Amino acid sequence: FLTWKSVYDLAFKPDGAQLIVAAGSRLLVYDTSDGTLLQPLKGHKDTVYCVAYAKDGKRFASGSADKSVIIWTSKLEGILKYTHNDSIQCVSYNPVTHQLASCSSSDIGLWSPEQKSVSKHKSSSKITCCSWTNDGQYLALGMFNGVVSIRNKNGEEKVKIERPGGSLSPIWSISWNPSREERNDILAVADWGQKLSFYQLSGKQIGKDHSLNFDPCCISYFTKGEYILLGGSDKQVSLFTKDGVRLGAVGEQTSWVWTCKVKPDSNYVVVGCQDGTISFYQLVFSTVHGLYKDRYAYRDSMTDVIVQHLITEQKVRIKCKELVKKIAIYKNRLAIQLPEKILIYELYSEDSLDMRYRVKEKIARKFECNLLVVCADHIILCQERRLQCLSFSGVKEREWQMESLIRYIKVIGGPPGREGLLVGLKNGQILKIFVDNLFAIVLLKQATAVRCLDMSASRNKLAVVDENDMCLVYDIHTKELLFQEPNANSVAWNTQCEDMLCFSGGGYLNIKASTFPVHQQKLQGFVVGYNGSKIFCLHVFSMSAVEVPQSAPMYQYLDRKMFREAYQIACLGVTDTDWRELAMEALEGLEFETAKKAFTRVQDLRYLELINSIEERKKRGETNNDLFLADVFSYQGKFHEAAKLYKKSGHENLALDMYTELRMFEYAKDFLGSEDPKETKMLIAKQADWARNINEPKAAVEMYISAGEHCKAIEISGDHGWVDMLIDIARKLDKAEREPLLMCAHFFKKLDNPGYAAETYLKIGDLKSLVQLHVETQRWDEAFALGEKHPEFKDDIYVPYAQWLAENDRFEEAQKAFHKAGRQGEAVRVLEQLTHNAVVESRFSDAAYYYWMLSMQCLDIAQDPAQKEVMLGKFHHFQHLAELYHGYHAIHRYVEEPFSFHLPETLFNISRFLLHSLTKDTPLGISKVNTLFTLAKQSKALGAYKLARHAYDKLQGLQIPARFQKSIELGSLTIRSKPFHDSEELVPLCYRCSTNNPLLNNLGNVCVNCRQPFVFSASSYEVLHLVEFYLEEGITDEEAVSLIDLEAPRLKRENKWQEITSNNAQTLRLDESMDSVGEDDPFTAKLSFEQGGSEFVPVVVSRSVLRSMSRRDVLIKRWPPPLQWQYFRSLLPDASITMCPSCFQVPPTYGPGVLPSSCCCASQMGPVGRPGMGGAHVSLSG
Repeated sequence: FLTWKSVYDLAFKPDGAQLIVAAGSRLLVYDTSDGTLLQPLKGHKDTVYCVAYAKDGKRFASGSADKSVIIWTSKLEGILKYTHNDSIQCVSYNPVTHQLASCSSSDIGLWSPEQKSVSKHKSSSKITCCSWTNDGQYLALGMFNGVVSIRNKNGEEKVKIERPGGSLSPIWSISWNPSREERNDILAVADWGQKLSFYQLSGKQIGKDHSLNFDPCCISYFTKGEYILLGGSDKQVSLFTKDGVRLGAVGEQTSWVWTCKVKPDSNYVVVGCQDGTISFYQLVFSTVHGLYKDRYAYRDSMTDVIVQHLITEQKVRIKCKELVKKIAIYKNRLAIQLPEKILIYELYSEDSLDMRYRVKEKIARKFECNLLVVCADHIILCQERRLQCLSFSGVKEREWQMESLIRYIKVIGGPPGREGLLVGLKNGQILKIFVDNLFAIVLLKQATAVRCLDMSASRNKLAVVDENDMCLVYDIHTKELLFQEPNANSVAWNTQCEDMLCFSGGGYLNIKASTFPVHQQKLQGFVVGYNGSKIFCLHVFSMSAVEVPQSAPMYQYLDRKMFREAYQIACLGVTDTDWRELAMEALEGLEFETAKKAFTRVQDLRYLELINSIEERKKRGETNNDLFLADVFSYQGKFHEAAKLYKKSGHENLALDMYTELRMFEYAKDFLGSEDPKETKMLIAKQADWARNINEPKAAVEMYISAGEHCKAIEISGDHGWVDMLIDIARKLDKAEREPLLMCAHFFKKLDNPGYAAETYLKIGDLKSLVQLHVETQRWDEAFALGEKHPEFKDDIYVPYAQWLAENDRFEEAQKAFHKAGRQGEAVRVLEQLTHNAVVESRFSDAAYYYWMLSMQCLDIAQDPAQKEVMLGKFHHFQHLAELYHGYHAIHRYVEEPFSFHLPETLFNISRFLLHSLTKDTPLGISKVNTLFTLAKQSKALGAYKLARHAYDKLQGLQIPARFQKSIELGSLTIRSKPFHDSEELVPLCYRCSTNNPLLNNLGNVCVNCRQPFVFSASSYEVLHLVEFYLEEGITDEEAVSLIDLEAPRLKRENKWQEITSNNAQTLRLDESMDSVGEDDPFTAKLSFEQGGSEFVPVVVSRSVLRSMSRRDVLIKRWPPPLQWQYFRSLLPDASITMCPSCFQVPPTYGPGVLPSSCCCASQMGPVGRPGMGGAHVSLSG
């Protein structure tokens, strides 16, 4: 356009439909689609310097030298006018709030539709340009004095940028980058110091200044911020990258360029000049790229190269910082042509996935070429008809001159330094050139010009696309045209399959395998590579790898039963469904190798097992293909076809098995065509199996019973808890059918019907299982009754019974049960644990009882000769412990409880008994402190002061509990006030030798004179008038008892009391003359004759002495074997003594018929609530 007036500013409507031009004092509005002048707008009286459109497209503003600003609507109507004090230099709309900033030589005006007045702010210098940030928060002002002022929406200055040139470098144009992808706001500044600079919002400069070599008058960003337009005194518009790298000139003018703008969202550029010219340009950014197999290199942002791995989608960016003119890639080499040089890159490693490149060589020369190709050690430059081969150092090594223009060139591989090139010419000639050979080889010549070329993987076939969009495929060796296909613009052979190629054209992708018809699918763009199932397609500026299933060519091979070729195609990439179809077709065709590979791919183990079994059978010599095919059909579900083939091959049984396994019982019966009962029963059983599997258990049970499969019927009935059905089956079965009856009994037990289980066991006579049933259900009475009839099951009954009692804390009963079952070890272990627990819990009476029971258990075990010696030792030890704990029970109660249950004399005697017995180790739980403390107190109370003092002295050497401390200390002091002697009444007498023994005897509980052991009362612990005697050798216990039982005449005392009655008075007189009794007693004579000496000499009696004894004067401890009986003679016949028949303990000499309630271990009731084992005492009056 030509306006005849200087064009100072331009503005596009945001939708790009209108262009507002500031020309002279008018505004010209153009239609951008065809350049029509829509309307000139008159409103200003002087030159219009600036114009700006609001982001929402509703209004635009213009500023003039007449000091006024006019607001116009999009309908080209003026709606508002306001003025400044000086001419308007620039106007700009806030992109968010649509607030208008108008700048004059001396001030800034801010106006928005919401406010009536215009707020103005003074400026220290002339403002030449302004620009808002993308978010509308800040306004940048460029000033004539070389300062950039960044202000907020209210006009307040926040950042001040001072350019180095100051007023000598006035800021003439500024613009914020409109890109939303930039992390920071970037301001481009152009000044008349001929510099282009970039700043952040904070005022920090980005990079260095870029020299322009002209005075810039305007700067403008593309819509997305990727490029910058810059115009000025050099009379042209230059294109820069967003980083300030100059790419080239857009258009040369005849005068200064005052303004240049980019049409929104397009590549159209409009330029306004000093001479009134308005130029409209369209920028075309051509694709600069290169491809080798799966690596694609292309130009980005004009100065960068991006290498993309099409398989992994990895990308790497190489920044060249100059205009990239040509790109070539080959294996690990990458060549980039820049305006003044060529850079050669190489990969860091040989790894096929490595994406790291480094500079290998640099050729610092300017080249002009149409095409660039790189090889391992060379670069090839194509200049119309000429090809030049240069080394990486820039030395020309070879040159080839062609007959016609070169239309296509491609490296087809080869050894390094000897690569082959495929070249297509405009005259239709196709050549192969080796870089180390001056002579080109003509492959073939066709009539039409070449557009695209590719050679198959084995170098046997050549595909050509000509200028008539025809794809022609030739055999390279015979030059024969194999086939041709229309509508092609590019072609590529599959690098993994010799017979497959693809070509694109007309919006379709065409895949051709061998000589089969073409398979088509929609695809936009150009095919540039074909690798396996991936087709590399270039569409506009982007390269993509398209995954294309090779289904169609695979099915073409399958239709012709070419299974191996179909498998090769499938390997390139087909769906799982296609793989399965291939596998099935190959299997039906008995091509087992291909079928196995295909089934392996889809991981179908079932068919793989079938193939393996067939192969094994073939190895064993089977050759019947009908049988193999029948197996295949049965696996595929073609059952009737399979049955026919089974019958044809003479294997009717396999057909029958197949039908029954498939529950096709009717088909099976039809196939059999016979009424064989065995076969029918088998079918019924299989039908029952099927009914069971489909969850029809009742029907299955009935069928199993019909087929005689009772076990399976019982199992199902039991699993479902059908007791009635089990009863019915069990009662119908014969007792000889043991296994099913046992199953019935098992389920009866499981279903809590022990009565029916017992009935079943009785039916088959399984008494052992019946016993186990009673034990498991804890029906002990029935078990004991059965045990009485069948003693061989005693262990099976009493051992579980004992364990059950023990688990229910009934340990005494458990111990008895173990004993009864003959499990002596378990019985002893239970008692030992009970004893230990009783001692730990201070239940000493119970402990005594348990130790007595333990001793009796040991005595029982001692009947075994192998264990006799050990067990007898344990018996005596446990008897001793029972006596100790029985005595200590009274001491413990006295010390621990507030009231005493025993007489002082009893406690006194018990304390002495314990101290005499504890000469060695003290058993667990028995306290010497408690024993001495009791002895001290009772001795003091009974007048045994010497013994009390001795006890208190002993206590001083022991660790005394705090609660006894004061009492013992006080007793120790007060006892010293008492006489140092003991009461004569307390001194014990030995009834054998009539010796008075000390209260504390170093020898223990024996006489100090005759060493005769004392016999104590079990409750008062007095010394009893009993002397133990032994039988002469040869006299048995039975003989001794019989001799004693012969009553000898016993002298009785006459009644020496005489009653005299006189004078109303009765007088009793004792006659002092009495016969001496016992002088003629042989036993008494034996005592006196044999006593004396330091060693204990037992009393041994003969038959005559035994015959002289009275049964009433002799006590016998009838120990069970292997112990011998013990015999005791009472030396005071008139005083009766009672002995416990169980534990053989002797109570004290009370009056006639008087006996304490608890005097010994065995006679007590045991632990609370549990009866003891001993019988009651019997008192004999004397």
